[in-house]
Amino acid sequence: AVCRHGCKYGECVGPNKCKCFPGFTGKTCNQDLNECGLKPRPCEHRCMNTHGSYKCYCLNGYMLTPDGKCASSRTCAIVNCQYGCEEVQGEVQCLCPSGGLQLGPNGRTCIDIDECSSGKALCSDDRRCVNTFGSYYCKCQLGYELKYINGHYNCVDANECVANTHTCSAHAECLNTLGTFKCRCKQGYRGSGFDCS
Repeated sequence: AVCRHGCKYGECVGPNKCKCFPGFTGKTCNQDLNECGLKPRPCEHRCMNTHGSYKCYCLNGYMLTPDGKCASSRTCAIVNCQYGCEEVQGEVQCLCPSGGLQLGPNGRTCIDIDECSSGKALCSDDRRCVNTFGSYYCKCQLGYELKYINGHYNCVDANECVANTHTCSAHAECLNTLGTFKCRCKQGYRGSGFDCS
């Protein structure tokens, strides 16, 4: 089977037909599935969607059990955690629903870890890091776009001249360069290329 546009998070099972890996959806399996919006909801109390998955957490006063359910806990109610808690060897600890969150100074609320500035993010050289609450994703560098070529998704130079997304003067010609473009005034005109007179 050949899938002309590829299957980003899935496999090709028929002519231009993708079977998505769990947690992904779309014709080319390039979209994250929001499991929190499914019926029935996958979590008993609260749900946080993550890239390709989701995390469950409990209302204050409840504790997350290993099977993903929320059990009433008097100790959790006393501690007043933002996202529920767990008891470890009789000691109560507040939980954060994602590895991209950490407990704040008060030990009860969760704050975002900026993986992009902390260096924890793993993005290839042709991609830049975009921080999100509780996670991050890798996006093509400015001047590049995601294209499916030879069985892989790659960031390729965006041709602003062909796409007509340049800001050259009407009296200038556009010259595409890697990641950007240049403007040169046409014969008989002078200026920066953005302004020609």
